Amino acid sequence: MKNILTAVTLLLASNLYAQHSLDKIWQSDTILRTPESVLYDAGAMILYVSNMNSAPGSKKESGFISKMDLNGKMIKSAFITGLDGPKGLGKYKNLLYVAEMTEVSVIDVDKGLVIQRIPVEGAQLLNDITIDSRGIVYVSDTKTNKVHRIENGIPTVYLENMKSANGVLAVGTDLYVLTNGSLQKADANKNLTTVADGMDPSTDGIEMVKENEFIVSCWIGIVYYVKTDGSRQVLFDTRDQKINSADIGYDTKNKIVYVPTFFKNSIYAYKLK
Repeated sequence: MKNILTAVTLLLASNLYAQHSLDKIWQSDTILRTPESVLYDAGAMILYVSNMNSAPGSKKESGFISKMDLNGKMIKSAFITGLDGPKGLGKYKNLLYVAEMTEVSVIDVDKGLVIQRIPVEGAQLLNDITIDSRGIVYVSDTKTNKVHRIENGIPTVYLENMKSANGVLAVGTDLYVLTNGSLQKADANKNLTTVADGMDPSTDGIEMVKENEFIVSCWIGIVYYVKTDGSRQVLFDTRDQKINSADIGYDTKNKIVYVPTFFKNSIYAYKLK
């Protein structure tokens, strides 16, 4: 009986602290231009990619959105053009929301047109976007350390003093925010809790793998598996190869992580195990 209990205890412990890995399955051609964010669209079975196009000499409105298939093949390189440093992406019904430098663009994906631009007062570097189940948009501003809330096209300041606020993720009534190497959670009353810290300060993208478990990317080239108990595991570190890992996308059903490599001008896809 004692041996059985010991075996059960070891099995539970191994499951609790199971290590995860990312196995690379493909990489796209280097035809993108400073890709910053990837959004997986489960309904359309495609990837949207924001291209900052930040090469020296690029014009202010030279950013664009691309559409790719789930094998990394280009469907339409310049799906939407004329954007100012596009970064975070979020989709609600047929509307794609894009964080530009100081405003949020709203794109009708069926028509392939920008139908609205929402200026955010005082914004300096809008970065990531998430949308809750009611269609309320949250967008981070990394330079002003704020998170803005947009409802019915009207932006308001939602959170302040969020150091280097970047990745945001709405889950139910909670909002997760990446701040300078930490993962914070704001509840419906805006009470803040530190979920995990000690990550590289360039924390960038966040996706939920399952309840209380997340993938977090750092622009410098590190990707973590993070749990709400504060534990974290490095899944990969590509700093030595000078490969960045910006705002990731995630296919929950197939457990595929899509990583934009920024200056390498491509998307890498990994199977999460």
